[in-house]
Amino acid sequence: MGRIGFQELALVFGLALLIFGPAKLPEIGKSLGKGIREFKSATIEKNSEEKTENKTKEEASESNGDNKEEQ
Repeated sequence: MGRIGFQELALVFGLALLIFGPAKLPEIGKSLGKGIREFKSATIEKNSEEKTENKTKEEASESNGDNKEEQ
């Protein structure tokens, strides 16, 4: 349970074909792909921002620790 088999995929595709028609399916696929691509790039961008922030915080705490030791 949990995996989608060939029969389920064929059923979903067949229903989509009946509901939207053959002319609309390429448009729907294109917009779905574009949305997934944008979501993926936003996720990657967010992760890189968090890594940069964490690195900056670590460097700041290390430099503050060095200053305390010198005093």
